Amino acid sequence: MAKKVKAVDQSKEFFAALKFMGEEKGIPVEYLAEKISAAIIVALRKDYGTVENINCIIDTENEIFKVVLRKDIVEEVENPKVQILREEAKKQYKAKATDEFVEIEMDTRQFGRIVAQTAKHVIRQGIRDVEHSQTLSEFQAHNRELLTAVVQKLDPKTGKAIVTIGKNEATLPLLEQVPGEELHEGDHIKVYVVDVKDTEKGPKVMISRTHPGLVKRLFETEVPEIFDGTIEIKSISRQAGSRTKIAVWSANSEIDPVGSCIGPKGARVNAIVEELVGEKIDIVKYSENPVEFISEALSPSKVVSVEIISEEPKACKVTVPDSQLSLAIGNKGQNVRLAAKLTGWKIDIHPESGFYGEE
Repeated sequence: MAKKVKAVDQSKEFFAALKFMGEEKGIPVEYLAEKISAAIIVALRKDYGTVENINCIIDTENEIFKVVLRKDIVEEVENPKVQILREEAKKQYKAKATDEFVEIEMDTRQFGRIVAQTAKHVIRQGIRDVEHSQTLSEFQAHNRELLTAVVQKLDPKTGKAIVTIGKNEATLPLLEQVPGEELHEGDHIKVYVVDVKDTEKGPKVMISRTHPGLVKRLFETEVPEIFDGTIEIKSISRQAGSRTKIAVWSANSEIDPVGSCIGPKGARVNAIVEELVGEKIDIVKYSENPVEFISEALSPSKVVSVEIISEEPKACKVTVPDSQLSLAIGNKGQNVRLAAKLTGWKIDIHPESGFYGEE
C-alpha cells in the first residue's frame, strides 16, 4: 500500500520566512506583509486588468494568506475575468454570492512564482526603506550637535574623508576639514552636524570640522557652566585651523565667565585647543556696551579708545598704542577681522600717534 505524502503547508513556510527576514533585518513583519500584499495586487493586475477587484490578505498574527477575486454579477458577461453570470454565481458560489458580486478565493499556488519574486523584491526594498528611515531619524536627532566619527577611508584625489558615525557612513569634504590637519584611517575625530536632508538617493548629512558650531559644542562639553546655562556663549567668529574668538557672559556677577572657560591652569580651553589641533582661542567677556565689547574683542591687543562713528551701519574707530598696532590688526588682518565678526561692528584701527610705522 502506497504511503500518503503529507502536503507541504506553503502558507506556514511563507510566514516562517517572513518572520525570519523581519528579525534578521530588523523590519516589522507587519510592514513587510503590507508591502508584499500591495505588490501582489499590482503584479496580478497584468492578468486581471484591475486592482479594484483583487484583495490580498496577509494576516501575520493568525498566519492567513489568501487572495480574493471579486467578480461582478451580471446578466451578460463582457469580461469573464471580472464578471460572472447570475445563474453561475448562484450555482457555484451560492454561499458567497450577493445580489451584486461574489468573492472567489484564488489558489495561491498558481501564482507562487509571483509571490516569491514579489516577496524578495519587497524585502530588499523594505530593508532599504527601513535603513533609510533609521539613518535619517538618527542624524536628525543629532542635527546641530557634536558627534564622534571614525575615519574609514581617505580619497587621495578629492581629499575627502569617508567616516562612520555609529553604524552610518558620512563624507567629510576637504573644505570642511581643518586646514593643516592630517587625518589617518582609524582616527577618532569630533564633527559638527551642520544639516540633514532627505534626498531621493537617501539621507544626506552635512558634517564639518570648520564650522563655529563645533567650537561652541566643544565648550559646552568641557565647561559645565555653559552646559547648564550659567554661562552663555554670545557669539563666535572663527578662522578654522588658525584662530577663534568666543564671547561669553554670565548673569551671575560672582562668576567669571572667561576664567571658567579657561579652567584651572587652562585645562578646559587646552582640551579644546588639542581637539582643534593647536588652533588659538581668544575667550573674551561680552558686554552690551559696544565700546567695552569691541575693546575686549581685539584681545590680545590693548586698546586706548573706541569712538563710535555710526550706529547704522555699525562702524567705529579704534585707537591702539603704536607698539600694539600689528597685534591689533593681526597677521593679514586676521585679528581685527575676527573681532569685527564677533561684535558685528566695522572696526577701523589707528595708532595712538596718528602715524603708521613701516609695518
